Amino acid sequence: MSVRRALPPLIGQSAPTRWLAMGWIVAAVAGFGVLTVLFAFDPSRYGFYPRCMFHQMTGLSCPGCGGLRAAHQLLHGHFREAFMFNPLLMVLLPVLAWLAFCQLWQAATGRELAFPLRHPAWLWMLLALVVVFSIARNLPIGPFTSLSP
Repeated sequence: MSVRRALPPLIGQSAPTRWLAMGWIVAAVAGFGVLTVLFAFDPSRYGFYPRCMFHQMTGLSCPGCGGLRAAHQLLHGHFREAFMFNPLLMVLLPVLAWLAFCQLWQAATGRELAFPLRHPAWLWMLLALVVVFSIARNLPIGPFTSLSP
């Protein structure tokens, strides 16, 4: 009768930590693949990208409308054009990047980095910003027409 022994943790990590690290690696590889496709194929010219269901059903632009085209322009270094497609994405991108870095840092080291936007009040302000942006970009007159993708 043989006794099966569990493999020792890699580099002093517990099994759940190893699975979390593997999840981040898989997400990074998948993200790199998606960004490579987005870099190579302009969403304005190719129809295989998903369409916004909210826009198809209502004719209105959601807060994410224009995000793929903005990301494509951003990957090519065209910051002005990316901002024109989705200003909200461009404003929130540094915050989202810092949040992702904080999560990666915590997963890798077990220590938290300072992220002052974790307070619930910031989430409510973000929700209010998204709602105001959504309404403003769908107004047919005034200075907000430039917010439409």
